[in-house]
Amino acid sequence: MDINNKIAQELNINKWQVEAAVKLIDEGNTIPFISRYRKEITGSLNDEVLRNLYERLQYLRNLEEKKQQVLSVIEEQGKLTEDLKNKILAAETLVVVDDLYRPYRPKRRTRATIAKEKGLEGLASIIYLQNVKNPISEEAEAYVDPEKDVPTAEEAVNGAKDIIAEMIADEAEYRMYIRNITFREGMIQSVAKDAEEKSVFEMYYDFEEPLSKIAGYRILALNRGEEKKILTVKITAPEEKIQQYLENKVIIGDNPYTEMIIRETIADSYHRLIAPAIEREIRNELSEKAEDGAITVFGKNLKQLLMQPPIVNKTVLGWDPAFRTGCKLAAVDKTGKVLDTVIIYPTAPQNKVEEAKQTLKKLIDQYHVDLISLGNGTASRESELIIVELLKEMKGKAEYVIVNEAGASVYSASKLATEEFPQFDVGQRSAVSIARRLQDPLAELVKIDPKSIGVGQYQHDMNQKKLGEALSGVVEDCVNKVGVDLNTASASLLEYIAGITKTIAKNIVAYREENGAFKNREELLKVPKLGPKAFEQCAGFMRIYGGDNFLDGTSVHPESYEAAMEILKLLGYDNKDFTLSGLEGITMKSMDYKKMADGLSIGEITLRDIVKELEKPGRDPREEMPKPILRTDVLEMKDLKEGMLLKGTVRNVIDFGAFVDIGVHQDGLVHISQITDKKFIKHPLEAVSVGDIIDVKVLSVDEAKNRIQLTMKI
Repeated sequence: MDINNKIAQELNINKWQVEAAVKLIDEGNTIPFISRYRKEITGSLNDEVLRNLYERLQYLRNLEEKKQQVLSVIEEQGKLTEDLKNKILAAETLVVVDDLYRPYRPKRRTRATIAKEKGLEGLASIIYLQNVKNPISEEAEAYVDPEKDVPTAEEAVNGAKDIIAEMIADEAEYRMYIRNITFREGMIQSVAKDAEEKSVFEMYYDFEEPLSKIAGYRILALNRGEEKKILTVKITAPEEKIQQYLENKVIIGDNPYTEMIIRETIADSYHRLIAPAIEREIRNELSEKAEDGAITVFGKNLKQLLMQPPIVNKTVLGWDPAFRTGCKLAAVDKTGKVLDTVIIYPTAPQNKVEEAKQTLKKLIDQYHVDLISLGNGTASRESELIIVELLKEMKGKAEYVIVNEAGASVYSASKLATEEFPQFDVGQRSAVSIARRLQDPLAELVKIDPKSIGVGQYQHDMNQKKLGEALSGVVEDCVNKVGVDLNTASASLLEYIAGITKTIAKNIVAYREENGAFKNREELLKVPKLGPKAFEQCAGFMRIYGGDNFLDGTSVHPESYEAAMEILKLLGYDNKDFTLSGLEGITMKSMDYKKMADGLSIGEITLRDIVKELEKPGRDPREEMPKPILRTDVLEMKDLKEGMLLKGTVRNVIDFGAFVDIGVHQDGLVHISQITDKKFIKHPLEAVSVGDIIDVKVLSVDEAKNRIQLTMKI
């Protein structure tokens, strides 16, 4: 198989692009580095395409390796024919290779192998060839041998049937047909183990849907219901068609002595050996596709969450709400430094509202708090009402934002949080995290396992290794897209930079603490274990502001510094003209990029990237994202009326819709059918993303079930 050609066809890109990317990957280059600094070589393949390419490259290389192993085993058995070899080499999936290998795979003891040990292979061959002229019971007499545990002719025939059943089940062509027709025409069904039991799976208590049409999220729901022992799930196949197909393939001519035995054996082979295996394979395949789809959605949601714009130059009061143990507060200055931590008890059972307000007023006045960042967990609703009352009394001295606190408790109890804030308890750490994730969501959220951030669906039910790798890739892409300040970034942030391992990240922080701020990027080479290759991968994503070289504060890679200085000279500038706001008046609109690139011996794409960076150095791509909604007042669920127009923030996007925060502590659902009528969409992500600020209309409110139905069709 030409792997590069296959990947090119699948991803709809040129073969030369695949070859270039594969070569760069094999040389040890990271995806962010290739995506940002090797655009000329790959034809500007972005990080998403490169990750898909890498994933397929791994799968197809594993497939080719498996083929060679299988061919070697079959050849050692002396059973490799040219036809079988060609079929194995032409296989495009591991499932097909397994089908072809099945008859030659060493088997555990089965009914067929036991029958073979009893010497019944000859009788099985006679029956299977169907050219006997005597009743099978007479042919079987010759195989009766009490010493081999074959006391009667009937026992001999039964053993022969077991051998034939396994032969039929091992036939790759039959399995492929049965798998395909089961998937095309089969149904997946579920019933409740206890129809009276109340659960979230009630819609699946008597459920049936074609296998070819069932949505991924339904598969994941059925799997979870089955795992919790609430549902019984099975696949039904077009058995009559399958039986007829197998009979047409196996029965030769019209032999009265073998026909009934063969029919019975086919039925046994299908029901006992083939159907259970095919059901497992199809359900595994459906689950894998559903997981892949859910992981993709999770990844896109996570990217939007991580790329939310930071709220800069604001002193923030983080508020971790609670009842019995009190609300933990942390005042954090504009740089993220903790100024103070306090516990107040305005919620039940203490209800010390006035005392809490006095403490809050003092904190807001003392530290000039601009924003209160309120976590959306337990007691959040009660806390919000107190905040709104306070802000009214203080006549708008501050505003507040509801922040998704998912993962804050995981972080606050982690080893990392203990190292960062050894003097704080978990509640205080959580309040700090809630404050900081408003100031710089990316820098704070990288400290938390992406699976705990809470923007997916059924994440605990899927392959955790695959999910972890995919989400780590998303975090890596986001961190490298934004870049990091080398002199302030935490080890948690640095470890996601291309080429930087956890050990090197810790070494960078240790070096910085021992030697002071980095003056230039070259100094990175003095960090233990950070060699030339790691430097090449990471340097362009590290920023040094106010250092020896102004280009160190940009995303221009050190390998292009010479070209960047030449560009400045050609445009009549020198490095004194350069500030962090860029070069005033720089313009290339009238310049011939191609001619200039040739003169500088760099690629035209690289030239354009350098000029773009000189115009606006260290530009934060998050600036283009919608800002969070700042609030000073509050709505309650009982205030909602059908037809009410509201502004909301998309909190989570799933296969069947989007959950939107409209400020009432219960996210409303915009079903996929209510997202747009301007065009047909297959998935909500085609129209909305996490963090989007959208206009919605209330369709219905069910206070008893805590459900709000919204529409974007206004």
